[in-house]
Amino acid sequence: MPYYGDYGKVKKEESEQEKRERIQKEEHERMQKEEQERKEKEEKVKPYYFSKNSWRNTKSTYSTKYYFPRATSKRGELNRDERIGIANRKIEDKVHQKLEKKESKKNLILFKNIQEIDEDKLYIQTGAFALFDTLVRSRIESVFGYPGGAILPIYDELFFWEQKKMIKHYLVRHEQAATHAADGFSRSSGQVGVCFATSGPGATNLVTGIATAYLDSIPMIIITGQVGSQFLGTDAFQETDIYGITLSLVKHSYLVFEARFLSQILAEAIYISQNGRPGPVLIDIPKNIGLEKIKSFTPCYNTTVHKVLGWRYKVKNQLDNIRMALHKLSVSSKPLLYIGGGVLSSKATRELSRFAYTYQIPVTTTLTGKGAFNENNKLSLGMLGMHGTVCANFSISNCDLLIAVGARFDDRVTGKLQDFACKAFIIHIDVDEAEIGKNKNIGIGIVGDIKKIFQKILLLMARPEHGWLEKPLRKEFQYWGRQTLVWKRKFPLLPIPGDYSKLPKTINDVLLPQTVIKTISEIRPYAIITTDVGQHQMWAAQYTKCQRRKWLSSAGLGTMGFGLPAAIGAAIAYPNEDIICITGDSSFQMNLQELGTIAKHKLRIKIVIINNHWQGMVRQWQETFYESRYSHSNMSEGSPKFDILAKAYGLKSFYTQRQSEIWPTLRDALEGIDPVLLECNVLEDENCYPMVEPSKSNSEMALSRKLSTTREGLVIDKEKEKERAELSLEKLNKKKN
Repeated sequence: MPYYGDYGKVKKEESEQEKRERIQKEEHERMQKEEQERKEKEEKVKPYYFSKNSWRNTKSTYSTKYYFPRATSKRGELNRDERIGIANRKIEDKVHQKLEKKESKKNLILFKNIQEIDEDKLYIQTGAFALFDTLVRSRIESVFGYPGGAILPIYDELFFWEQKKMIKHYLVRHEQAATHAADGFSRSSGQVGVCFATSGPGATNLVTGIATAYLDSIPMIIITGQVGSQFLGTDAFQETDIYGITLSLVKHSYLVFEARFLSQILAEAIYISQNGRPGPVLIDIPKNIGLEKIKSFTPCYNTTVHKVLGWRYKVKNQLDNIRMALHKLSVSSKPLLYIGGGVLSSKATRELSRFAYTYQIPVTTTLTGKGAFNENNKLSLGMLGMHGTVCANFSISNCDLLIAVGARFDDRVTGKLQDFACKAFIIHIDVDEAEIGKNKNIGIGIVGDIKKIFQKILLLMARPEHGWLEKPLRKEFQYWGRQTLVWKRKFPLLPIPGDYSKLPKTINDVLLPQTVIKTISEIRPYAIITTDVGQHQMWAAQYTKCQRRKWLSSAGLGTMGFGLPAAIGAAIAYPNEDIICITGDSSFQMNLQELGTIAKHKLRIKIVIINNHWQGMVRQWQETFYESRYSHSNMSEGSPKFDILAKAYGLKSFYTQRQSEIWPTLRDALEGIDPVLLECNVLEDENCYPMVEPSKSNSEMALSRKLSTTREGLVIDKEKEKERAELSLEKLNKKKN
């Protein structure tokens, strides 16, 4: 029956033929649609052929969006007038864009707050902005300083950079501490330390710290404020010529007169301080330069200084000298490596150790060279010099080849210069040509980066033609190595008073300073150690076994008050490391106000005061050379109660004066991450031995108040020798009479 739909019409039933036609039609439409889509796709992605030769064409297709559009269309697609019209429209668009850019530059708003800076509109900035921009681009994230009037524009800009957490400033309690903290930061991390101070007294307070860094070759940037450039030379308020004052204490210095050069100057200073022989660089910035606006500010990078501005530290080819040095090594039988701080500066510890291990050459280090070689190795002889080990000083006097690496033959090392290594042929390797042969006549001088020189030496010795040297040299040097071990066993460092004979525990359980330092090294063998200057410094150098860049001490200048702020710098560089400051009661009082900096930042620093109530090294010299006339060296009157002082700053404190209590007390004090002060009341009249007296050779050492050694290595009793000398004089007088 027919079906009537909604409109009253009859829907006819579809026949088989109609059904086939309908399906065919739909299939045809679908195929057309797919073909259309395929064509559209092909138009979007056209095949790119590398050659007209079809045989060389690849099947890959490349989208035209990865290629630059043609300036004009292909020949034949557009006529000449149309192509010229397109080119003219493009030129008009470029001119229009330039005009818009120029107009927007005129209406540019000057931004003061770094949070508002838009990089697209970064055309005008101040000198202070250029300073911090260059510091951040140089990856310097920590600075130390103390604000003042002339440097306020820089500190005002610092406020915004700190808000963005791009740089961190650490406020010290005295400008001298800022230089020592930057120094400690640089020594421990190997990076450039940066410190700020204002003009006048702020700048002059930096001088001691600058000299400390200069004599120990530490890379550092010192930025000082100065009175406005229009007031220079008028004796304005807080005006001092810090540029002239520090001229002999810095590697380089700048006085900035135009803000547009500030970025380039700072980038140069960072490069100069690190390359060649490291050292401090001073930048003196007048107050108005920090506020001066720079048009079209362009940042300067360290790489720009190296590549574009032409700064280079080039040395001549030293290959011939290296070959001569290796020849001298092959004919020697008693070689010795004398290592200084230059090995650490050039990061050559691995290459030097490999050289020493390969040929079994004994190694002795200076005070700044501690950590450059593994001190637990049998080849290590310890420190040499005035308070060096007996085996190191005997080795220097008996070696036939001395290889000095990164050292400068300091008077505290050499003793009587004519007798220093008098039997040896000397090879001196250093980056600074001025140091070669400056204090001591040498045989061969090799100038250049120590790391590269030792890499070259190892490469040369690894060649087949030199391979026969390795085994015979090892065998030859074994006899020499055994001799150094004999000296080590015969003259050990023992934390006991008096002679080298084995004594029982000290009377009445009195605490010895050597025991304190030896125990610290046993409890925390991997800690970063900072010291001040004096007896405790020498004991620390003798009894601690430090790793690379974990020994921070003022060597060249001998600055009291260095240890505590240097520990602050090390704690900023390595916040998760154990930092131990070993100091004396006199040295600690030089910069004790820095307990406030430690308390503010909750730095992980443990302070151990070796309190003998004297200026220890001064007292020892007065006893030895001035017939015990102790002129103003006693510190017992007027010294603070150190435990109460620590509590006043909110720090934990410990106290001990007994030998039997030192281990548990130190263990408790060195635990945890909180800052701690430990006062150790030690034996007052204990002296630091061995000691080479002035004008004597290194082999003539005082081992104690009674014992000493001769040039030949014999041990004599000084009191008996004195009695013999008196008897001989009496006999001579009798004969004369």
